[in-house]
Amino acid sequence: MTSDPVWITEHDVVALMHLGEAVDAIERGLRAEGEGHATNMEKTAAHWGASSNMHAIGAVDEAHGTFGTKTWGHTPGGSTPLLVLWDAATGRLRAVIEAFALGQMRTGAMSGVGTRWMSDPAADELAVIGAGKQALTQVAAVLAVRPIRRVRIFSPTTARREAFAAKLAGLYPHVIVEGCPDAAAAVTDAPIVTLITRAREPVLFASMLARGAHVNAAGAITGERREFAQDVFPRAGFVAVDTIKATRALSSEFIDWCDGTRGGDWSGVHRIADIVAGRVARPASPDVTLFKAMGMGISDLAVALEILSRALAAGRGRPIPHPDRVTPRLFGDGG
Repeated sequence: MTSDPVWITEHDVVALMHLGEAVDAIERGLRAEGEGHATNMEKTAAHWGASSNMHAIGAVDEAHGTFGTKTWGHTPGGSTPLLVLWDAATGRLRAVIEAFALGQMRTGAMSGVGTRWMSDPAADELAVIGAGKQALTQVAAVLAVRPIRRVRIFSPTTARREAFAAKLAGLYPHVIVEGCPDAAAAVTDAPIVTLITRAREPVLFASMLARGAHVNAAGAITGERREFAQDVFPRAGFVAVDTIKATRALSSEFIDWCDGTRGGDWSGVHRIADIVAGRVARPASPDVTLFKAMGMGISDLAVALEILSRALAAGRGRPIPHPDRVTPRLFGDGG
């Protein structure tokens, strides 16, 4: 560790880590959480104008002596997320990391973790509902943890679906890639299903799912969105989320089932951290497994810590000199 903190750019992030390595980094962070050595700071937000908002999430990793926050805003003009790391013992700044690519890796890699720990290890087909900006990393994360030979894609926009299928085929020539005319055709007999949409009404129903299927529900992270129908829950013999608190606050799918009148409750909803830490085991032959990721500070911090370690080892990152301590000016003194 250098005496001065470093600024790590988007180009550094992409050069230092690939998505499969991000899956491993997040597992280390989740294991620390499951063992009681890492603490999550839940998301906070502020809103202005017609569609602008800012967010902050964070975490403390006592095992690595570091805490960090990621802050970003969504505006009509775009977004520039930054992740800041500090030393947990001294409060000194360790790094500032440009976090757009890091966030995309974290989001995809979390589905990779859910897939690795909750799906059938022999699963070799993936159905993806959604073909937007996050879809590519979702596919890459599943390919990093399972021997996928075929990917089936559905998006209601034909041009987007075809363009995404062509991109995947170019990136992964050993994988069969198929665009499908509807969600049911994509999902039929698929052992892994990933939802990464902005849907406000369900696009996945229990009747579409094969026995033993694993579902990654990654797109509906705000209260107005819903990707899967309530009839999925009775078939879900193994359910996990990244953060129960955020899921209880913002996932309408879970709120409607667990807090509603349909007979569900929260007792069967596990933290993925407890699964990774070995405190909860996957049943031998569940009908359906379901993983819901809302986004959490521990996963961002885990990826950031690995990126910082690699940056320091490779001599990457621009040093940020520590400022001298100064006394604030009081009124008109000091000129």
